[in-house]
Amino acid sequence: MLPQNSLIQERKKKLRWLVSVSTIPLLSVVTAFGLVPHNEISALSDQVISTEVSLPSITPLKTSNHVYSHTERIQRGETVAEFLHRLGVNDNDASNYMRTDKAVESFRKLAVGREVHADTTADGGLISLKYLSSPTNEVTISKQGDKFVALSKTAETEERLFVRTGVIKTSLYQATDAAGMPEAAANQLTEIFSGDIDFHHDIKPGDRFTAVYKMTYSSGALVKTGRIQAAEFINQGHSYKVVYFQTDEQHGDYYTTEGKSARKAFLRSPIAFSRVSSGFTSARFHPVLNTWRAHKGTDFAAPTGTPVKSTSDGVIDYVGWQNGYGNVVIIKHQGRYSTVYGHLSRAAQGMKRGQRVSQGSVIGYVGMTGLASGPHLHYEFKIDGVQRDPLRVALPNAQPINDANRTRFQQAADLFASQLDVLRNTNLAKLD
Repeated sequence: MLPQNSLIQERKKKLRWLVSVSTIPLLSVVTAFGLVPHNEISALSDQVISTEVSLPSITPLKTSNHVYSHTERIQRGETVAEFLHRLGVNDNDASNYMRTDKAVESFRKLAVGREVHADTTADGGLISLKYLSSPTNEVTISKQGDKFVALSKTAETEERLFVRTGVIKTSLYQATDAAGMPEAAANQLTEIFSGDIDFHHDIKPGDRFTAVYKMTYSSGALVKTGRIQAAEFINQGHSYKVVYFQTDEQHGDYYTTEGKSARKAFLRSPIAFSRVSSGFTSARFHPVLNTWRAHKGTDFAAPTGTPVKSTSDGVIDYVGWQNGYGNVVIIKHQGRYSTVYGHLSRAAQGMKRGQRVSQGSVIGYVGMTGLASGPHLHYEFKIDGVQRDPLRVALPNAQPINDANRTRFQQAADLFASQLDVLRNTNLAKLD
């Protein structure tokens, strides 16, 4: 038996050992060593082992047979040669052909942003080039022998449905832009609901919209923005919901989910995304005449050249110059109603007395002719020849869905209505 002091010293050694083991990190590295006697190390180091390994022969890659695909969009101000270089084409013969040949004149007239696809060899030789010369026509240029040939054919198109939903913070235009909605679709949205909503006065932060619309593509490239198929606009807590229904091959219109026409006989505004610079009033200081007088119309501020649309179906009653109105177009509608569009820079091409126009068709362009201090549209809405405030007067409705189409319409309307209900409860800025 060990003496008491020896036992105490032995326990202290064991305790130190345990403490040192406990300080080793949990994630440690364990290494195994093979021990070689010292006298054998020198013998191992003097031995040289070599062997011959045969490797398979490597065949050089023939890149000349490979096809390289490139897709680019035309940029503003660039030349044909510059665009072809950016497209990966390094081919003098192809460049000369594209710059000079009459068969590809449409290529030299392509609009900025138009997409072009090219297949080339590894060194940039042009194999083929494809583009849309119009929404319905596709041009393919290919090398046949030692020359290039251009062929045109009807473009194969596909339609895709897109959904956009957004919340208004400052303006409708800002909201549609933030949601990624094309301008053409945004314009449709205002036209569809303009009979019920005054987009100049009634829009408030927090208003919401949802739209389902078509986009047409050809070979992956966007051709055009199609028609809105269904939409909902929640304005100050009130929901307005519409669906588009084709009554026959030539005719279609927007209806509420109950089958009432969503289209009023008159639009509230003849210009999209403009502001009212002077409203309907019995006393206004005229900026040109410098006197107080009644203003029996509504002025919409907009840049010169902004398209002006007819607010309803009708017949042109007058086109030309008329006193303080300057260049003016006057349209008669449904017997009792007429509209006046003044200070135009010019009327639209083909406008003449007796010509029928449809709601939303462009009849002229904003200007500052006549008694105008700046570019704007002077718009008047008359009932039985008397001017009325177009932003406040009750507008007549168009015809509801007829009984012959009621069942077919209700099936389509119920489907779109359920989809809009689901989408309205999402917080997505984009969904497609």
